[in-house]
Amino acid sequence: MAAISLGLLSCGGETKTEAQIGQYTTVEVQEFYNAGSVAKGEKVEFEINMKNTGDYPLVIADISAACACTVSKFEKDLIQPGETTIINATINTDETGNGVIKKPITVTANTRPSSTVIMLQATVIN
Repeated sequence: MAAISLGLLSCGGETKTEAQIGQYTTVEVQEFYNAGSVAKGEKVEFEINMKNTGDYPLVIADISAACACTVSKFEKDLIQPGETTIINATINTDETGNGVIKKPITVTANTRPSSTVIMLQATVIN
């Protein structure tokens, strides 16, 4: 697990249940997932837990994949302090080569740095 440290800015008297510009939070997320050996043609699914460890709501602005073979789905609502959200990612091995494949996904949020890269790996066999 990696903990990402981020600066926090606050304005007195504001509610912490709504996102405010300038409020940065911290997250805890495993940055490497290995599915092991999978058969060519299999769709490999990953469930990534991202926990808001900061004092302000986590706002995930975007999740981008390195290629079309990786699909990511995520909750677009605010993730309150102490809560965990699940990011679902799928690699379609019909669209990859054989052998070890590594596919990064990038999570952009109100964190510093604003991007977190999570590496998905599998070994595709015929």
